[in-house]
Amino acid sequence: MADTLPELPDRLDQLLSRAASAHPERRAIVTDDTELDYATLDARVTVVAAALQALAPEPSVVAVGSVLHPDFAVAYYAAVRAGHTVAVVNPLLREDDLAHVLGLGGANVVLLDPALNARLEQVRDRLPELREVVLIGAGTDGLARLTCDAPPAAHAKGPGDTAALQFTSGTTGRPKAVRLSHRNVTVNAAQIAQAHRLDGEAVTLNHLPTYHPMHLNSAIAAGATQVLCAAPEPYAALMTANRHGATILYSLPVRLARLAADPDLDSVSMTTVRRIASGGSGLPVPAARRLSKRFGVPVFQGYGLAETSPLTHSDDPDQPVHGSVGTPVAGTECRVVDIDSRAVLAVGGVGEVQLRGPQVMQGYAGGPDGTGLEPDGWLSTGDVGRIDADGRLFLVDRLKDVFKCDNFLVAPSDVERVLRRDARVADVVVVEVADAAHGAVAGALVVLAGAREEELAEIVDRANEALPYYQHVRDAMTLDVIPRSGNGKIQRRLLAERLTSRQPVAG
Repeated sequence: MADTLPELPDRLDQLLSRAASAHPERRAIVTDDTELDYATLDARVTVVAAALQALAPEPSVVAVGSVLHPDFAVAYYAAVRAGHTVAVVNPLLREDDLAHVLGLGGANVVLLDPALNARLEQVRDRLPELREVVLIGAGTDGLARLTCDAPPAAHAKGPGDTAALQFTSGTTGRPKAVRLSHRNVTVNAAQIAQAHRLDGEAVTLNHLPTYHPMHLNSAIAAGATQVLCAAPEPYAALMTANRHGATILYSLPVRLARLAADPDLDSVSMTTVRRIASGGSGLPVPAARRLSKRFGVPVFQGYGLAETSPLTHSDDPDQPVHGSVGTPVAGTECRVVDIDSRAVLAVGGVGEVQLRGPQVMQGYAGGPDGTGLEPDGWLSTGDVGRIDADGRLFLVDRLKDVFKCDNFLVAPSDVERVLRRDARVADVVVVEVADAAHGAVAGALVVLAGAREEELAEIVDRANEALPYYQHVRDAMTLDVIPRSGNGKIQRRLLAERLTSRQPVAG
């Protein structure tokens, strides 16, 4: 993979203005109901940017949260063009975490879809810094009403200034705010475009539940066309790809695995897709092989974190090695260190993955540059892996207890905290349970306080109402006591086995 990148603009929004200048009439974003060319998208961003400056004259944090919809792209770039910092909010968050991330980011203005706004209304009184809320997405006209006769005023934001906040669940289970500079994000957009072979002829199909800036920015950097498919069914993505001439299909591992296992797979075809890309968590090797054989196209995956803008690795999109997340993208270093001694390991050694490169974050919000990084700029990922002789990274496990459901990170402590609000819960441990449809789901082992075992279902239902769907407890059992080691640690994997096999746990 090449180590050099093309010349980059100083600001994130200039990726869009550069593409609009080069090919104004090319399709930029397409859905079954909407088609925006680059000139139109860029013009809309400029108008909304001026309106956002009127709403917030001083540099502010503008949060954007929406399911897969073109309005997200307009709001995202407009916030940056206005000289603000854009905070990307997961539109599936429930009330408590929504209040947490908006408060942590210090959001002054929020552009969000109606479903997320309904949850925001429940916690609005906990966000004194929030001044304006604008509805975007399907069935709204919020962006159309954000107008301003004058162009946005010039500002001095440049490559080293913070362009975006990305929120991620840390080891404590509470989201952290990752500060990404303009250079972090523009570099990563170019790295992804290069690694995935994106250019002006590419038509990318986005089949994720939310509009991740990774897919938005890399396509814009390449001058490619983006097709959005909001329907969750795998077959819907295939049909959408055929209708709009998609050349690369981006989807979730759980959706691709579900497609690969479908007995009717041989009855469908893709006419224009040349590559399938999976990201987020690991795609099972049998699923990758099945899809590649059925459709006659490479199936590859990559790796990254919110702290790395996000991509750091990509497998070869033409000749992937299934089971690997590939080699580092241009300008990126990767090493594996011993979990205890922190010594750098030789080829094949298994340890914690560390990363360094121009896309690595400035730091976590609330601290100076470098917060969360080693003194020499290395980022410790919390992932365990090994690097082969060809430089490919193979992920082995997580150091921590978090897992992914439908590509969304689930921290057991988040779910445990909600369950413990119920006075009938004396103790609880949440574990990862394998699930064919979602990759993994949450299971709970509960010690009741003065309650009957028959009340467990009600306790779980009440907790699930306060959690996003991907954190829902799907299985639960009661225990007399939760076993812990002498230093108080819990063996979650052992407890997960006990839950799935329904073996009682003795104290």
